[in-house]
Amino acid sequence: MVVLSVPAEVTVILLDIEGTTTPIAFVKAEEDSHLDGAVPIPVARGNSAEDLQQTIQAVVDNVHWQMSLDRKTTALKQLQGHMWRAAFTAGCIKAEFFEDVVPAVRKWREAGIKVYIYSSGSVEAQKLLFGHSTEGDILELVDGHFDTKIGHKVESESYRKIANSIGCSTNNILFLTDVTREASAAEEADMHVAVVVRPGNAGLTDDEKTYYSLITSFSELCLPSSA
Repeated sequence: MVVLSVPAEVTVILLDIEGTTTPIAFVKAEEDSHLDGAVPIPVARGNSAEDLQQTIQAVVDNVHWQMSLDRKTTALKQLQGHMWRAAFTAGCIKAEFFEDVVPAVRKWREAGIKVYIYSSGSVEAQKLLFGHSTEGDILELVDGHFDTKIGHKVESESYRKIANSIGCSTNNILFLTDVTREASAAEEADMHVAVVVRPGNAGLTDDEKTYYSLITSFSELCLPSSA
């Protein structure tokens, strides 16, 4: 097993969700492949039931189109969070986590490491995932949540804002993600990064495989106290 030593100055581990803690197949719903163009929402022309239904359908189609492009807009992610709330609270679905995630996070916290989440999904959606999982309610394992309200994940300034919000230096944080553009932005902000390789994730180029520290399981991280 490959072992990646966590730098001694790291006191916080910042986690992505999709493709990092949770299978992409769970997070990403199947999209309609024919929605390949923008779907405009018409201006309401009347108050009839037919006009209202046309507007509602246009909104639905527009949301489907945005989802088909995997857009990371805050408004879309908030809407998805509201939709998830109904499904999770009704017990229709439970969040799935890779089997190494919960044991590793428990180990980190026992060692005094704080754990935060940074996802394009809304904070509400994040809490639903961790509060209604196949492992039960594991919200207690997370010290805090960040979404795109703090900034986009491919912008280095977002990571500086996160560190400031937590109250530490960026070099006290290890960021785990499956997306190299996010890893690059975090690294530019002077965070430590590791790219997580999971089944179903996008492939990496040879250069990316050479440049980044890679892990396939959280169990491959070795904390200083256990080195």
